[in-house]
Amino acid sequence: MKLIGIAGTNGSGKDTLGELLASDFGWLFISVTDLLRAEAKRRGLPSERQYTSQISAQWRRELGLGVLIDKAVEQYKESDGEYTGLVISSLRNPGEADEVHVLGGKVVWIDADPKLRYQRAISRKRGSEDNKTFEQFMAEEAEEMSQSGDSATLNMAGVKQKADIFIINDSTDLADFNSQVEKALGF
Repeated sequence: MKLIGIAGTNGSGKDTLGELLASDFGWLFISVTDLLRAEAKRRGLPSERQYTSQISAQWRRELGLGVLIDKAVEQYKESDGEYTGLVISSLRNPGEADEVHVLGGKVVWIDADPKLRYQRAISRKRGSEDNKTFEQFMAEEAEEMSQSGDSATLNMAGVKQKADIFIINDSTDLADFNSQVEKALGF
């Protein structure tokens, strides 16, 4: 199985990269953020970051640090060969990067200028989650970068340390980004 796990800062282009691999190369794209939002909805909770973070930590404690990768791989296996690979977006715990590596995959870290990322995030208009000041956006990111609890909590800096490929997405031109991605991934 061809496998890529995508991690990075908020608004850096993680989902754009996943969508590119899906549309241009026939990969199955799974956003773990979407999996967590669906679970929050199933539980009758808002889909905001604080709730999805709590759910992900609970799942990691109960089912292992790589549980979100495992859930995505299950979906891929159920597709019965329909896709050429699996790309999973929004790794936020080092155990997820470890699971990608155990399965023979690569972890991509994507980043961009903070002000550009903020503009991208607020333009998504996903409700209160993206309705914040630049200072709030940066404070939230700082919280997610460093582990603030046990090994099951968010630790994006730990994921970044385990990344195999690094991409800086400061372009506003999608064709330029696509070219950069293809070069970085060797496609």
